Amino acid sequence: MYSELNAREPATLSLNQEWVIQINRALEEGLEDEDNIEGVPVSIFSVPKTLLSLKPEVYIPQLVALGPYHHHRLELLEMERYKLTSARRVQKKLLQIKFRDLVNHIAESDSSLRACYHRFLEFDQETLAWIFAIDTSFLLEYLQTYSTKSEGSLMRISSKMAHLIDYTLRKTSHHAVLRDIIMLENQIPIFLLREVHSFYQLDEDHDQVLATMLMGFCKHLSPIKCINDNKNFKEECFTKAHLLELLYYMVVPNLQLVVDCDQQERPKEDKKIGWFRKAFESIFKALCYINLALLRFLSKFFKSKVVTLLITLPFLIISYLFHVKNKGAISNLISSAESVAEEVESVSHENKDESPLIEEISIPSVTQLHKIGVKFRPSKGGLGTINLEKSSGTFYLPVINLDGNSEVVLRNLVAYEACIAPEVMIFTRYTELMNGIIDTEEDVRILREAGIILNRLKSDEEVAMLWNGMTKSVRVTKVPILDKAIEAANACYSECWRFRMNGFMKKYIFGSWPCLTFLAANLLILLSTMEAVCSMYNCSKWLATL
Repeated sequence: MYSELNAREPATLSLNQEWVIQINRALEEGLEDEDNIEGVPVSIFSVPKTLLSLKPEVYIPQLVALGPYHHHRLELLEMERYKLTSARRVQKKLLQIKFRDLVNHIAESDSSLRACYHRFLEFDQETLAWIFAIDTSFLLEYLQTYSTKSEGSLMRISSKMAHLIDYTLRKTSHHAVLRDIIMLENQIPIFLLREVHSFYQLDEDHDQVLATMLMGFCKHLSPIKCINDNKNFKEECFTKAHLLELLYYMVVPNLQLVVDCDQQERPKEDKKIGWFRKAFESIFKALCYINLALLRFLSKFFKSKVVTLLITLPFLIISYLFHVKNKGAISNLISSAESVAEEVESVSHENKDESPLIEEISIPSVTQLHKIGVKFRPSKGGLGTINLEKSSGTFYLPVINLDGNSEVVLRNLVAYEACIAPEVMIFTRYTELMNGIIDTEEDVRILREAGIILNRLKSDEEVAMLWNGMTKSVRVTKVPILDKAIEAANACYSECWRFRMNGFMKKYIFGSWPCLTFLAANLLILLSTMEAVCSMYNCSKWLATL
């Protein structure tokens, strides 16, 4: 026993000493490089757990790891040989330097590279430099497929890489790599891409060639029309941190936003709601709460053996004294009480578990709006052109291309937005809007026929499932231009008396099922009691005498 402890002690000490050495080195290097990394913001984050828990496969790389976050995952090691193939090809194209010199150059930017990542990177300086050198080589070779044929000199793809990197952009493996490249946790800083690309032997301007690649990449991958197409793109693209951030700022317009607060919205609603409606809603909520408490009490009440005995004992005594033969009514009463108890318990549990993880925004579906005469038309622009014109009854939405890569792109854009600007979520609000108006494949069909959705998936049902699956967000925000369209849609829908009545029925009649269940349970007990009493006392003769 003691020998085992003594054997383990040196290993423990060595681990502790190694940790102290690493911390000491990190602090010393941090003090030296603090001035150099002061202007480098964190831009590569871990996906928030609230989003990651829903569908991890759209946030975690499935084929290729880029950067340090997923470097050690065993299931991704198969791609390392393809990365080395890219590194060999880059080595042949480097201008008057060797690949080792490129690694040393990257190592000089170690502190700036580490500053880009939200997590602590446990790799030493040399290992991290090799990871970035090899992964950047692979990424640049992949991005060249989005350049024009007249630009760049790395235009020929190795035969070993032909199944992964495809100029026709049709191969399944090419799109599998594409999905991994755009994931938030798989990003590589653009300034590193620019530095490595600057060592290539090219006859043209290095920045222009790389900017063309980046533009082609974003145009191909963007589900929504890019609003910042060609205006100073060469200068702007190199100010972004990575590919996902570049795509985000090409898609999202620059709008003045206000943080959403329920407290800010309620006073406006209260002015529109009369005192009678407010009183009715308050009384209704109080009744539902009281009824739920009574339902839970009844569940325990009827399941109690003591209560069952107290209910049936008087009938048993009466039947014994008056020699009543119809004892089946008593057993029916007991079984009725037990069934009521089970029903009440199930109702209580259903109501307890009914609340969803996040509430969907209140807006009619496409089909509902279409039935009252609202027309859907594609807008000429991006998210900033969303509008509902009341005068013409036309809902303008941007054209969106949906294919096998779209869900990964959309979810990672939402995740990135949640990390950099949790109070200013333009793109998240757009996904909430689309989730609100799309419920079924019929909604998708209407938007597809209107030219708003370009569906490259297998069916309209898949598109509906895509949007309906995106119900979890970190925080809801108020975006004036989008909320204006949402309010206009609700106003158009509520002005139609048919749907106003339908909404009243759903809210106050169908929504009051706990009260109705409670009344039905009491009525069932009352009828069962009357049946038992009449079977013993022959109520039909009493009624005949009356």
